[in-house]
Amino acid sequence: MPASKGELLKRMSDGVVDMEEKDVIEACNEYLEAGYPVFDGIMEGLVDGMNRASQLYDDEEYFVTDVLLCSDAMYEGLSILRPHLSADEAEKEKPKGVIGVVEGDTHDIGKNLVKIMIETAGFEMFDLGRDVPLQNFIEKAREVNASFVCLSTLMTTTMVGMSKVIELLKEAGIREQVKVIIGGGPISQKYADNIGADGYSTNAVEAVKLIKRLLDVA
Repeated sequence: MPASKGELLKRMSDGVVDMEEKDVIEACNEYLEAGYPVFDGIMEGLVDGMNRASQLYDDEEYFVTDVLLCSDAMYEGLSILRPHLSADEAEKEKPKGVIGVVEGDTHDIGKNLVKIMIETAGFEMFDLGRDVPLQNFIEKAREVNASFVCLSTLMTTTMVGMSKVIELLKEAGIREQVKVIIGGGPISQKYADNIGADGYSTNAVEAVKLIKRLLDVA
């Protein structure tokens, strides 16, 4: 007897939380074969699992490395389900964001975690990577019509790059359309206020809440 929709959704969600890529892949394939709605599988299975993992991280039961492994399992499932979304569901407009580590810094684990959490929350993210030339943030934000830019650094010597990005956005005439969120070890709310950033977040979970609040989305 084939598994019910609820059983398969739970297997997907549990597989993500337990970092079991094989279980997620098997559950997603069974889900497709059974003909259940693909969008529900993504949201109520994979994304639900990632939300649970982020809560465990927030509760300090999971570490960054755990969440990254959970995200690997989620992305494996997405690679199976996403191609089967209906055209209407696949083309739904998502708020877009640009993220990267500012020029001079190559620490990117925190940035990767923030990107995963924001994507899980339903935003489309464009990841520029690490040691990103400052002008690249402006060019990509303009290219994709981004609603926000996330800047990260773990080094005090590269913090000034964040204020330069804000100035470059002003010079490009798009500062009013783009929210700027900053974060990283040496960053503080005071520094965000000083350079005119729209927000500062201490961790990935709070970053999602902040972006939703700034963009006024549920």
